[in-house]
Parts: sequence; structure tokens; C-alpha cells
Amino acid sequence: MKAAGYRVALQNKTHVGPDASFPYEHIAGADDLTETTSFITRDAAQPWFMVFASNDPHSPWSRGPKYDPAKITVPPYLHDNAITRDALAKYFGEISHLDEQVGALMKMLADTKQSESTVVLFVSEQGSSFPFGGKWSVYDNGIHSSAILRWPGKVKPGSSTAALMQYVDVTPTFLAAAGIDPTKIDVGCPDAHGATGFDGRSFLPVLLGETDTLRDYIFAQHTTIGTYPMRAVRDTRYKLIRNLAPELTYTIGGIHKGQPIESWQADAKNDPALAARVAQLFNRPSEELYDLQTDPYEMKNIAADPALVDIKAKLQKELDTWMVQQKDKGLETEKLANTRQGKSDEGEPKAPKKGKGKGKKKAE
Repeated sequence: MKAAGYRVALQNKTHVGPDASFPYEHIAGADDLTETTSFITRDAAQPWFMVFASNDPHSPWSRGPKYDPAKITVPPYLHDNAITRDALAKYFGEISHLDEQVGALMKMLADTKQSESTVVLFVSEQGSSFPFGGKWSVYDNGIHSSAILRWPGKVKPGSSTAALMQYVDVTPTFLAAAGIDPTKIDVGCPDAHGATGFDGRSFLPVLLGETDTLRDYIFAQHTTIGTYPMRAVRDTRYKLIRNLAPELTYTIGGIHKGQPIESWQADAKNDPALAARVAQLFNRPSEELYDLQTDPYEMKNIAADPALVDIKAKLQKELDTWMVQQKDKGLETEKLANTRQGKSDEGEPKAPKKGKGKGKKKAE
């Protein structure tokens, strides 16, 4: 985008690196849009591109309106008890704060008279840090992200699509929307076959209503530095998860320790069904297969169903092909993760603290 004459910036949370690959101008502040407004109005003759990376909803869930735990709806993949409800109410409150941030950004565009000339894409994050909530897994609660795009005069208001797409498709789509051919760009990182272009593909034709398909399959991976790595592939109906170290007990602080899992374990002493669900959180089979049409919350693993042998084999083949293309050697690749990413004491990539912040934040 810079090479095409755009000024580019990132505001708030940074989870990118190395710096040389992401040469953003950094804007301080999570809620204060003073610098944001200055950035987008700096030069009326120059186009701009900006990422506002909210830190909400990220624990501790302490921002946003307060909701009554007794009145919320608990999704079926969570165990419904008082502790879960209390935490979920706080989580919902912080989602509402995120909504307020989106509203403030949209108002800023309107106030600066740039609303009609700006493409806006909202995407949600990797899911909540509740057990089975999406984070630290490849369940659809996390990888099936919400996406809303607004492009006055180009995208029909109220329209929707069921086309499969991935985050990696966002970059080539924005380039294409800006009149830049993403297929002509060498990203300098060849895949296993020597191709040096983007992994993603532009979904601009989908946005413009020219087609309603993009991909036959999408892929996901979760890296835990060799202790419990996962890979996944799904089509429009079925989802296959490959757990690369099923012999290990999966334990990570965010979901396997503290609350609400400890309350679940206590309740499970008198609830065999819940006990089985809790056990699944710590020990998973090598293969999980779900029919997302009949089981959208991935509650019933049907990998052993003989009627689905062909479907499972096809998904396995597609996953193998993708891993080869990505130079992903499974556990061998996982064990190199420590050498390739910065980590905090909790084992996650470092992230800025909540709040307005001062000065520029270094990308991790």
C-alpha cells in the first residue's frame, strides 16, 4: 500500500513482527481518537489505510456495561453454572465496549466526511478464552470469525455470502480494491513449490456480487510449541481436526486452570456427562470430525463413523496437501516455534496492556 502512495497506520494492539515486514506508523491510544482523526485528515490528496486493532474483549473483562448474569444466554458448549454466568456477563460487557469503539470510528469517518469514500471491514478475533470458546483451539467458535464489510456504492447493503474465506485473503482483497494486482506481488517467502505470491486470494469478486464462491476448503492451525499442536480443515459442511500429540495431556493456563474450569470439575463429580466433557478438554483423540450442519458447536465427534470414511479421507488429503505447501512438518515444525516468536511469561506473544497508552508500541 505504501508503494502505491498510501500512508498506513496501526492503532492499539500489535501482534505482528518483525518490524521490517510491518512498517506501520503507530497510533497511540485505545479509545482516544484524536491522533486517529489527525492521521486520516493529514493530507486530503493522499489515500490512507489503517488497522484499528482493539484489545477488547481480552481478559481481564473489566470494561463496558454491566449485564445481569441471571439474564444472559449461555451457549451450549459451555457448562451453565453461576461462575460461568458471572464471567460470561463480564465478557459480553467488554464485547459491548468493542461495539462502542466501532461506533466511535464510524462517527469519526462521518464527521470528517470520509464515510462514503472509505472501505470498512470489521473482523472478530479468535474466540473467547472460555473452555471450548475458540481460543487455544481450532474449533469454529474461534476460527469462524464474524466479518462485516461496508463499501458505499460497491457492496450491496444487507447482502451476505456463505463463501469460505480466510484471514489471509484480506490483504490481497484490499490491494485489489485499491487497484493493485495482488498476483503481481512477490512477498519474498516462497512456499514448498517455489511460489512467492500471497497464500490468500482476493474475494473482491464475491464482494461485488460477481460470484458466491471463493474456496472449497479453509485451513487452521494452532501452535503450542510441541505440547499440543492442532491442524484443521473444513469445507462448507464437515470439519476435520488433527491433534498432533494426542498422547499428551493438554494443559494451558488460560482454560485448564482457575475459573471457570475448576467449578466445572467440582460440578462434574455428580454429573457423568459433564465429567466426560471436562475430560475432553484435557485429552483429545488424534482425529476429530464434525458435521457443522447438524452440530455447529462441535459437540459430537463422528470421526469413527464408518459411513464417513470417504469424507474423512478427502479432508485428510486436503490437509496433507496444504501442510506440504506451507512447509509444515507437524511436530518437527512445532518444536522450532520457540526460535521464531517472542513470548511473554504466560507463553503467549506479548501484547500491550489495556488503556490509552503513551507513545509508540513496538510490534512483537
